[in-house]
Amino acid sequence: MTFDEEWNQLVTAAAERKATSMRLNRLDGGGGGGVSTSSGELAVTQKDLAAVGDAAFDLHERLRKDGDHARESSTRAAAGLKGDFEIGDALDHVATRWQEQLRTLTDACAHISNHMEYSNSAHANDEQHIGSLFNSVSALDEGFDERTRLA
Repeated sequence: MTFDEEWNQLVTAAAERKATSMRLNRLDGGGGGGVSTSSGELAVTQKDLAAVGDAAFDLHERLRKDGDHARESSTRAAAGLKGDFEIGDALDHVATRWQEQLRTLTDACAHISNHMEYSNSAHANDEQHIGSLFNSVSALDEGFDERTRLA
């Protein structure tokens, strides 16, 4: 194989790879793969984030209030049974584990609620920042357009 033939093969292979890589940011027109434009792109609104955050906060509050109803009576029953029955230790263990799990769950709900509130605020700030950038670009474009009209 001559140098020119090998060079032409390499150029052809590179062109094929480049053509493939250029399709990254567009939807496949052949109906295979990709995101369907009829259903739209993944989008989350501030209303959605607020609803998730509110639900997590409501669950946190209900768990905090209602999840602790049986603690006092279970602890008293466990203490009363410990002296005479083995089930007293088991009841005490279950009550302790319940409290640990309840605390973990309420902490998780609080974390979700706080994160959704933060995300909502961060996205609102991002939207405002992006909007101001586009407004400044529009003003620059108008200035350039005006300058070219005067020239």
